[in-house]
Amino acid sequence: MIYVTKLNDKQIVLNCELILTVEANPDTTITMTNGQKYIARESVDEIVNFVVEYKRRIYNAHEGLRG
Repeated sequence: MIYVTKLNDKQIVLNCELILTVEANPDTTITMTNGQKYIARESVDEIVNFVVEYKRRIYNAHEGLRG
């Protein structure tokens, strides 16, 4: 799950496993696998970084369970 800020300054939490595309149109538009679209204040690069950090946290937590 990642936090993104909508244009009205409200934060929402998205399941990044369900993100299909992230585009700059010029606003950042996030399209989910169900077709729902969200417009975010963050840049495409920021969204990508949020997802990478999320995956890194999940992977590291999973590796710790194997211990």
